[in-house]
Amino acid sequence: MTKATESDLADALRLDVKARAELAAELLASLDGPADPNAATAWDNEIQRRVNTLDAGTETLESWESAKQRIANDILRR
Repeated sequence: MTKATESDLADALRLDVKARAELAAELLASLDGPADPNAATAWDNEIQRRVNTLDAGTETLESWESAKQRIANDILRR
């Protein structure tokens, strides 16, 4: 880290928790690059597809308790 960066970090660490969290979020977001202009439409289409499969009865839901147990089992197997 450069001296300037170390100084900026020291200043940032003196901020309150909320301000540090906001700063961290902005810094992380800046690494992502530009937003995908088609993302919102793609998510809307995916949500509609999933609703349609539920409405058609071709997909079944899993209870939260069952999903938590399945996830825990998957983690333990790793």
